[in-house]
Amino acid sequence: MSNYRWCGAIAAALLLTGCGGGAQSDGGNGKAPALTKEQVRRTLPDDEAMPGWQETARPTAVEMGKLYRSQACPVKDNAGCESSRFYGASTFRHDATTVTFLIIAYDSEQAAEEAYDVLWDGYYSKRAGQRAKTFGIGPIGDDRDARFGSSGFHGEPGAVTQTRVGTTLLWTLADSAEDKDGIDRDGVRDLATVLAKRARQAQNGDAPSAALDS
Repeated sequence: MSNYRWCGAIAAALLLTGCGGGAQSDGGNGKAPALTKEQVRRTLPDDEAMPGWQETARPTAVEMGKLYRSQACPVKDNAGCESSRFYGASTFRHDATTVTFLIIAYDSEQAAEEAYDVLWDGYYSKRAGQRAKTFGIGPIGDDRDARFGSSGFHGEPGAVTQTRVGTTLLWTLADSAEDKDGIDRDGVRDLATVLAKRARQAQNGDAPSAALDS
């Protein structure tokens, strides 16, 4: 089982049980507000946002407690989860490709910004394997990073992106069970862009509506 499938399965299962870069902006104006739990849930892509994909774990958001800190911020002493409010996840499958979207909502832009490098350097950047390479995902969010590599036992492709949009940190974890016709950089870029746009819409007070092109 690849790092991505493991990470996505754990996050989705926990949420469903109910237990316990650059600085160029993509268009946010002014001070971004902290999101409510319902806004976090609606930010996560759903069936309408993912045409052609099968939803395997529905968008779910929970209050950030001790259990979820250990999943969302598996750095020493759960560093990076300070001032976090909510944690959310949703998972989709398309043919041999699986993608998990994750979000941590903080109480301020400063808290999200301070957590960014802690979580990227301390955990998430390693999810694409030791030989993963960085790649560009365009001017989305306020900060962004991405790595593409081999996450499976037989060199199957996988990728991770991390983006900050205002008061939120966002992740796209994607992997494929097949070497051919699996996930590629353009596909990962599109997935990360959808999540970032939905987060920006929510913080602008709009209903998240960004979706993949059908």
